[in-house]
Amino acid sequence: MQVLVINPGSTATRIALYTPSGPLFERKLVHDHKAITSFPSIMDQFEYRLSEITKALEEAHIEPACIAAVVARGGLLRPVAGGTYLVDHRMLEDLRNQVQGPHASNLGGIIARAIADRWGVPAYVVDPVSCDEFEPLARVSGLPELPRRSLSHALNIKAAMRRASQEMGVDLASANYVVAHLGGGISVAACRAGRIIDVNNANEQGPFSPERAGGVPAAGLVRLAFSGEYTREELTKKLVGRGGLVAYLGTSDAVEVERRIAQGDEYARLVYEAMAYQVAKEIGAMACVLGGDVQAILITGGLANAARLVDMIRSRVEFIAEVRVYPGEEEMEALAMGAFRVLQGEEEARTYE
Repeated sequence: MQVLVINPGSTATRIALYTPSGPLFERKLVHDHKAITSFPSIMDQFEYRLSEITKALEEAHIEPACIAAVVARGGLLRPVAGGTYLVDHRMLEDLRNQVQGPHASNLGGIIARAIADRWGVPAYVVDPVSCDEFEPLARVSGLPELPRRSLSHALNIKAAMRRASQEMGVDLASANYVVAHLGGGISVAACRAGRIIDVNNANEQGPFSPERAGGVPAAGLVRLAFSGEYTREELTKKLVGRGGLVAYLGTSDAVEVERRIAQGDEYARLVYEAMAYQVAKEIGAMACVLGGDVQAILITGGLANAARLVDMIRSRVEFIAEVRVYPGEEEMEALAMGAFRVLQGEEEARTYE
């Protein structure tokens, strides 16, 4: 049994072929910059990306007869519970309309369904970004017009929980974790019984990250918005894309920042430690959401490879619970395993509503 995995990013699309025991084939398709930027919108990239994927599959001699399903990263859909979802017409419509905003991941389900229809197999998405398992208290923000939204790195957060539960020999359905996904954006989640019951929206709240401002002083942001210095698009980009480490240090590369610190750059040390400090504060807040009943704190994502950063965080939170580190983003494997759980009868495919 094999599944094809598709994971579109802003400038590249990763594809892989998996069996239940692991990958058979993996490839990162880095798209031509001029080609990608020539399209008016992300949705206009569909035919181009599909063609690139098709060509790569033909070059790798992938046999459609061996494929049981096609699975893709879920996009910015309407709020849904976690799980593996069949890509149906309702989901396709919302992905094309980009109901929660534009994002390259919105192409995932659309491309998966196009290939799956061609091969006569089902198409799935797993634990999409819009995974919403909030409890009512978590939605209240302070302004009725601005409820807190659940948008997070749900795929990697849930994969880390499954891995930790297996290693620790505990039942995921009875375990509580605080999971910190550290990447270009940072999501820190309170997780109860496999559900993400609270998490900061990495584009709007929580710690600043390599390229996002996180939660900033509201009154000051209002002043900036009405200062006349920025258009709406420019200010949005300042918050998401040019905030965080980029704003302070001119780089989003943690390796570069740690190099500067090693060479004695005290300002770089201050900013880097401030990011760790904010992550630790958010972990503490999420531990409070769980009433202090935390089996482990899980640190994952690309920045979990940054040993200095992880040590800064660990030193502030290890009094709460054991800290386990899972560097990198195992998105391709997590997508494949989500499909296999359905194909092997361990879970039922969910219907998007």
